[in-house]
Amino acid sequence: MSLWTDFLSNNECGLKICGVTLRKDAQMLLEENVPALGVNFWPQSKRFISPTDASPWLKEIQGKILRVGVFVNPTHEEIAEILQQGIIDVAQLHGHESPEFMEEIRTKNFPVIKAWGVKSTDDHLGLAAYSRADAWLLDTPAPGIFGGTGEAFDWSLATSVAERYPNQPILLAGGITAENAAAAVQMLRPSALDVASGAEISPGRKDRAKVRDIIQAMTKKM
Repeated sequence: MSLWTDFLSNNECGLKICGVTLRKDAQMLLEENVPALGVNFWPQSKRFISPTDASPWLKEIQGKILRVGVFVNPTHEEIAEILQQGIIDVAQLHGHESPEFMEEIRTKNFPVIKAWGVKSTDDHLGLAAYSRADAWLLDTPAPGIFGGTGEAFDWSLATSVAERYPNQPILLAGGITAENAAAAVQMLRPSALDVASGAEISPGRKDRAKVRDIIQAMTKKM
């Protein structure tokens, strides 16, 4: 079973720790058996790391943990170069990328996660154009910031999306912490939780204790 397939297993809710910027934090996530991590390649993110700086340790962990590259409105050339380097396993599109752009990435045999800020019951209409995404990430709307706000949204809206598209793998993001992780799993039954600020000491620096607390909270309700 591939790391991607295993991550989306219907048997349990997975966990992705996003915004990793340090080799030691990647190693810590391996030690804690976290199935996926995310690296943010958007230069305006407070958790940004360049592909050049991330490449050495991303290559070290290849095959051991799912590596997700987060992009915001990249050019075809930018994303093609990173995909060719073999430093990520999955592309996460967090901007205004078109369905056609997404499809082009998928033709290169890379799974794609399409992120979407959920603010109303009508958001499923926009998501429908991305029905061929390998997974959706439902997040708190953050115009100009594109995620990582540490704020949760109305999860009933995510539940509505999940009910309309029962076969679509869904990752839930936005303000996930050890305090609400169990409720998130119980309420939505997502394929995975996606956590950035809820697992940090500061932006880009992860906290082992918080990661452990999140895992423990998720396990209690699974």
